[in-house]
Amino acid sequence: MAFEWKFNQRPYSDDEAKTLLKDVMSPETTDWHYNTHHKGYVTALNNIEKGLESADKAGANGNYSQFGELKRRFTWNHAGTLMHDVYWDNLGGDGNIDNAPEIKKAIEEHFGSFDNWKADFKAACMSAKLSGWGVLVFDMLYSGRLLNITADEHHYGAIWGGIPLVACDVFEHAYYHKDGPGRAKYIDNFINGLHWGRINERYKKFIK
Repeated sequence: MAFEWKFNQRPYSDDEAKTLLKDVMSPETTDWHYNTHHKGYVTALNNIEKGLESADKAGANGNYSQFGELKRRFTWNHAGTLMHDVYWDNLGGDGNIDNAPEIKKAIEEHFGSFDNWKADFKAACMSAKLSGWGVLVFDMLYSGRLLNITADEHHYGAIWGGIPLVACDVFEHAYYHKDGPGRAKYIDNFINGLHWGRINERYKKFIK
């Protein structure tokens, strides 16, 4: 039986999102981005799982095979699902990190100051292609550092063992409906809308 992937709920309702996220995205985008776009990755994951059950493994090769293409699209949709889970969990706050002592201390240790982190994170977000992400990761399996990385699409540039703590979607669909081509403005609003309490809890979960 194929594994069934779940469409995870946000930490706020659809109606609450329209108010909580109004400075980051349009009310329509809070709905489309989650209930259509994000959900679509989960639907695709489940279709891929079913397809892999009957795909011809013996015919797999480095050029083209049904099995190979399903495996490639699996990573795209898995990463898209996971990154959006983190994205929504990040949002809905007031951007104040003062009540998140563990992650604040770590950011200050690894970046020198919170302002230094913000500048580096924004630059990482701006550096992504038109379809990409800026991500604060905890490099759990290698250096133990906090790193800001640029990921093109959902996974090109991702770090093995890097736990995403803050994930900013800079695909154009995330901000064009509100800010047009103003990616920098959107990123500023994203940072100002971060819920550091939830980010702090995620960090503590993995730092152990």
